[in-house]
Amino acid sequence: MEILITKADWEVSGLSVAAFVELAATSGYDGTEIYLPRRADHTKDIRALHDAAGLKIISHIATEGRSPEEHLRSLEARYLRAAELNPLFINCHTGKDHFRFADSMRLFETGEKLVAAHGIPIRHETHRGRALFSATATLEFLRHLPDLRLTADLSHWVCVHESDLSDQPAALAAAMQSTGHIHARVGFDEGPQVSDPRNPVHAPWLERFTGWWNQILELRRAEGREYFTITPEFGPAPYMPLNGPSPDPVGDAWEINLWMQRHLRESFNPQQL
Repeated sequence: MEILITKADWEVSGLSVAAFVELAATSGYDGTEIYLPRRADHTKDIRALHDAAGLKIISHIATEGRSPEEHLRSLEARYLRAAELNPLFINCHTGKDHFRFADSMRLFETGEKLVAAHGIPIRHETHRGRALFSATATLEFLRHLPDLRLTADLSHWVCVHESDLSDQPAALAAAMQSTGHIHARVGFDEGPQVSDPRNPVHAPWLERFTGWWNQILELRRAEGREYFTITPEFGPAPYMPLNGPSPDPVGDAWEINLWMQRHLRESFNPQQL
C-alpha cells in the first residue's frame, strides 16, 4: 500500500494556488489538500496546476450556515464545486456539535446521496465544533451509518475528552475501522496541538498518535487498499501558541509539518508498504 503525504494550505493560505502547488511539489509532498471555499480560482485551473506539478488533490470543504437546512444547502453546493476538481476524495467539516442527532443524520445521508450520484467519495472529519466532535457522538453515528467514512483528526478528541482515549476503546476502534484519511497533528489532553512534536516533553503523545496512525494503516493494508493519504496539519497562530507577550508563535507551522512529513515516511516506510 502506497502512503501519499498531502499538504494542507492552512498556514500558507495567503499564497496563490500556483505558488502553493509549486511549494508543495518542491517540498516533497505527493499532493495537496486545498480548502476550496477560500479559493475563487476556477476549478479547471486548479486541476491543471496540479496535473502539471504531478500532484494529487484532496478537496477540503466545510458546511456553513445558521441552521441545519443552510448546512445542507452548503454541503450540496460545495460538494459539487469540489467534485469538479476530480479529487481523490472530499474532506468535509460537517454540521455543528449542537445540532440535533436527526439533523446531523440528514447531513451525512445527503453526503452519501451525493457520492452515489457523482462518484467522488467524501470523508467527514472528526473535528471540534462539528457533528463528529467527540468519540461518543461519532460512535453513535457509526452505529446508524456503518458505511460512513472519516478523516481521523484524533487531536480534537484527546482535547474534548481530556484523555488519551484509553477509556473509550470501543469508540476509538470503530473510528479506526471507518477511517479513510488521516490528519497528522499531535494533540494532548489540554489542547488540540502540542507546541512542537519534536520536543521530548511531548514524546509520549507523539508515540501514542503514531501508534494510532499505524493501526489505521494496518487495517487499510489488510483490506488490500492501493494507497492511503495522510496530511500533516499543524496550524499557525492562534492554533500555534504564542511566545509569551509577543504576537509571534512559538514555532513555524510549515517547518513542523515538513518534519512531520519526514516522521511519517520514516515511521511507515512507504517504499515497503
